[in-house]
Amino acid sequence: MKDSSQPDIFKAYDIRGLVETEITPDFAFAVGLSFARFLELEREPGTIVIGEDMRPSSPELAEAFSAGATSNGMDVIRIGLASTDMLYFASGKLNLPGAMFTASHNPAEYNGIKLCKSGARPIGKESGLQIIERFVYEGSPIPMRNIGVERHQDMVSDYVTHLLSLVDVSAIRPLKIVIDAGNGMGGYTAPQVFSRLNADVVELYFELDGTFPNHEANPIDPKNMKALQKAVLKHKADIGLAFDGDADRCFLVDEKGEIVNPSDLTSLIASRELAKHPGASIIYNLISSRAVNEVVEELGGKAIRSRVGHSYIKALMAETGAVFGGEHSGHFYFKDFWCADSGMLAALHAIAALGESASPLSKILKPYQRYFASGEINSKVNDPASILAALEEKFGGKDEATIDHLDGLTIIAPTWWFNVRSSNTEPLLRLNVEAKTQAKLTRLQEDVLALIRG
Repeated sequence: MKDSSQPDIFKAYDIRGLVETEITPDFAFAVGLSFARFLELEREPGTIVIGEDMRPSSPELAEAFSAGATSNGMDVIRIGLASTDMLYFASGKLNLPGAMFTASHNPAEYNGIKLCKSGARPIGKESGLQIIERFVYEGSPIPMRNIGVERHQDMVSDYVTHLLSLVDVSAIRPLKIVIDAGNGMGGYTAPQVFSRLNADVVELYFELDGTFPNHEANPIDPKNMKALQKAVLKHKADIGLAFDGDADRCFLVDEKGEIVNPSDLTSLIASRELAKHPGASIIYNLISSRAVNEVVEELGGKAIRSRVGHSYIKALMAETGAVFGGEHSGHFYFKDFWCADSGMLAALHAIAALGESASPLSKILKPYQRYFASGEINSKVNDPASILAALEEKFGGKDEATIDHLDGLTIIAPTWWFNVRSSNTEPLLRLNVEAKTQAKLTRLQEDVLALIRG
């Protein structure tokens, strides 16, 4: 059993920790063995697809994981270098469970494992990760059976072909696009996708380098977007794209060099999906702009609000049949991509919308920009529960507000709302505020932070 001295590296949605001290080859072997045991209990197929990112430790860890899985009788297909959405593609296309070695946007000293069932179905803490964790710390006996077989398969070309079958970019006008891959996996997949587009691409940091020598591959932090913003203006580009380390998230910069609110991209893609699927359901997480709900309903769709986190959104998509889901963190989910998230597919939707219009990106997105937002503000606190209770008492009765506990605490009034929730991965409270005016946003943000930070 796990004891208090062991690191807490099994997170809400994946496994993540420090290389050499927490994520080691021995640990990866144990996870491979335990994952195989879990899949057998779940009556999953007897082959696991494994992908890896560009971090220096990923090949060795993937090799150890494969050894653990094959020692438990599982066969393995190694697809080599891959973005996380490419691993999901392989899992969906081949209908096999998968393992992706990546720490996403985390700094170079980290690595991790994202796991899924066949058909790219998510595995989170509540859907199997706790069982796998228990198997790892209890120790899984190696059964007396034949060792599984490992083989290699190239999936890149099929991945690109599938993406381009989902978004028609064949007739777009010529575009100049700046792409910041952040030395992550976008530098591997983007050239193979964009070589098929009518586009002049300016490449930033496409060299695969898991030490991230230029900036962290975390585009949700504005400081990591500065190079892209400058390059868009310098090259007079139509659009800028930024991918995180494993390229499952995408952020946009418009032709003015302004960072695009991810909720605007959710609204844009939702409008495109509703044009193809009238009346369909669209999922958005609860820290997305209120504009998303409004846009979906105005276009005749059904807007469904979700907790934050990919395992929740993927499960809700499967349950409701939603055609698309968007998270304010830059994750975008597609029914025709096995309900999995793909930063590249989201980027293609933005490019298609831009390429089909004579208008610049800022004008295309303008109808979705209806509110002022704070962005996510993090605060370290000692007693989150007492703070949430105090916030509910202070703000719950203001301005005809309603109280919601779907994920943390959300206070919703006719012209403003805010959400405060605990981080799934760090000892933080996360605050998001939105209001109809900048003045109201500023006042509300100051009042809430004053209570949170004491």
